[in-house]
Amino acid sequence: MSKQVEILYVEDNPNDIELTLHAFKKFHLANDIVIARDGEEALDLLFGKDRLETGELNNTPRVILLDLKLPKVDGLEVLRKVKSDDRTKMIPVVVLTSSREEKDIIESYRLGVNSYIVKPVDFEKFVEAVKTFGLYWLLINQPPSH
Repeated sequence: MSKQVEILYVEDNPNDIELTLHAFKKFHLANDIVIARDGEEALDLLFGKDRLETGELNNTPRVILLDLKLPKVDGLEVLRKVKSDDRTKMIPVVVLTSSREEKDIIESYRLGVNSYIVKPVDFEKFVEAVKTFGLYWLLINQPPSH
């Protein structure tokens, strides 16, 4: 991630990616979104080889939007690694998933998720959920200065 990234969006479903990007564009909420299509790619973007050599993480995202059901490395493992590293633990992580399973919700909060949103099935409700997410996490929320 060579430029300032507002959102790291970790999602493997192309339809959900398209809907989310459409909603962000429609409401002018985020200019710089990086998409990782699996958990391994997300971890590489955050902690890749070049970052391990220097020990520094430049241009970390302002917020991570994370699905739980991902190929290669699941979302809970991504969350565990992000929240257990001093360099990334302050990045807000919002789970956006289809899972309503109580065990996923409990484990997400136990690992330090900042918010847990179940994806609405209805298109308009999905767009509204993405709009609300963007308004709060990008415009209203005040993160600590690095």
